[in-house]
Amino acid sequence: MKLNLLVLRCENIEASRKFYEQLGLIFVKEKHGKGVEHYSSCLESLVFEIYPLAKGESPCNSRLGFSIQSIRSLISKIDIHSQYEFNGKINYVVVDPDGRKVEIS
Repeated sequence: MKLNLLVLRCENIEASRKFYEQLGLIFVKEKHGKGVEHYSSCLESLVFEIYPLAKGESPCNSRLGFSIQSIRSLISKIDIHSQYEFNGKINYVVVDPDGRKVEIS
């Protein structure tokens, strides 16, 4: 089994797009048929999408994790919520615009 799609429902898709672009994702705006406009990014075999929340819906409390190549340059651009060490490496936790914790290693 292989995960191939992750969809986040976000209050402000522009703010979320900007946040995740700081992590290195590159998005394109999409709209399928009569659906809503959203953003999509491909990470190897995973499609990562940002959709607007439906009326009355609230963001989920999911936690994401990304491994990136240039963590030093990223740290100066975003607020670090917390950090911890795991397997000899420092992992940083940041918070996206919807309050989700995102781990960066």
